[in-house]
Amino acid sequence: MFRRKCYERLLEWKRTSGGRSAVLVEGARRVGKTTLVREFAEREYEASLYIDFSVAGRATLDLFRDQREDVDTFLRTLQLLYGTRLPERRSVVIFDEVQRFPLAREYVKHLVADGRYDYVETGSLVSIRRNVAGIVIPSEEDRLELNPMDFEEYLWATGNDLYAEEIRRAREAMEPFPDPVHARLMRLFDEYMIVGGMPQSVEAFAQERDFLPCERVKRRILDLYLEDISKFGGTEARRARAIFQAIPGQLSAASKRFKFSSLGGGARYEDCEPALDWLADAHVANVCRLCTDPSVGLRLNEDASSLKCYMADTGLLVSHAFADGPESMGVHRDLQLGRVSVNRGMIAENVVAQQLRASGHALFYHAWSEPATREGGRPRPREVDFLVSRGFSDAGGKLRVSPVEVKSTKSYSTVSLDDFRGRYGSRVGDEVVLHPKQLRSEGRRQYLPLYMAHCV
Repeated sequence: MFRRKCYERLLEWKRTSGGRSAVLVEGARRVGKTTLVREFAEREYEASLYIDFSVAGRATLDLFRDQREDVDTFLRTLQLLYGTRLPERRSVVIFDEVQRFPLAREYVKHLVADGRYDYVETGSLVSIRRNVAGIVIPSEEDRLELNPMDFEEYLWATGNDLYAEEIRRAREAMEPFPDPVHARLMRLFDEYMIVGGMPQSVEAFAQERDFLPCERVKRRILDLYLEDISKFGGTEARRARAIFQAIPGQLSAASKRFKFSSLGGGARYEDCEPALDWLADAHVANVCRLCTDPSVGLRLNEDASSLKCYMADTGLLVSHAFADGPESMGVHRDLQLGRVSVNRGMIAENVVAQQLRASGHALFYHAWSEPATREGGRPRPREVDFLVSRGFSDAGGKLRVSPVEVKSTKSYSTVSLDDFRGRYGSRVGDEVVLHPKQLRSEGRRQYLPLYMAHCV
């Protein structure tokens, strides 16, 4: 199993819950949920019982339907069905793909109250309306989100643990690497943007050090997602599919804001909102919404209708953008060497969104207009790519808004960032520029290499 940060969060849940809550690990399909929880069960418990509701037989399903009133009989019969003895308070029961049998998720409330065992659930599409209709969601359920691997996890998976440690150390100390090491890390980050963070893709690349096997994996995952949309999207399937297919084109535009009118048929945000929510709930898209008045508590000033829509995994974005046929299967090396004409800004911005989500940040951006420089002139548009709330050392560690700008080339301007502090003053904490160049700082502004995005 690859080392995943979510494992530490599972350990924390086990330590603090003491059996008083179950935990639901949710995330996109093929993100590694089953592998994670089974490894967790094997390492951290004396015994475990695993139920995969995608293949569970009738006897198991009938047990949940018919024995709900008698927990003693339920647990005894469950152990007999699976031939597994579960020592009390030293065992865990895993409900895998629990969205396929919502009745089991509802019954967690009674099993947790019984207190004999720990319970771990996994699911994709667990929040989709059809998967929660008619059941009571247990309040005794903690939720953890498993995202595609961030760059640090990718380094662990590819045998580059030393680089992962040194990136953290250099970030804390604000010490740049020697130029050859920086160049090596940028090559690894470029590699990561193409391979992505889906475990099967990373495994394929790590084994053969070739982009072609991982490209085949990623295209299978994309096909699976499109099938899921058609199968589970219900009345919103057509619009959800249209939005999903449009993501690369929308991100390649200058503003990157999603234009619903481009979907045709006079589509507006209000028409597409359920489909967009479906993609976000399925964890295949990361939605970044406009914050109209940046301050701590970014959701308080959210304009939901103005947004950017990123792919949850940047490797999948690259494959999605170049899925033109068999000839495009070998585009990866050309991408890494800059031989293909592509808006690298969309890839860099998408990968930063992926790192921020993996670190637990909600995604917000800010846009405004500065007055014209002369009478009768046009207002000057400004936009900051991302906003995060962080403790600010110059304010005794109190939360402040940190604007984050993403630069994909070595030549750029920071006019939006310059005007942001002038506009919002004391609300602003550290400013962050993520770019391909070396680490440095200027006052409250930190210039970080793109490979430090997961440290923001």
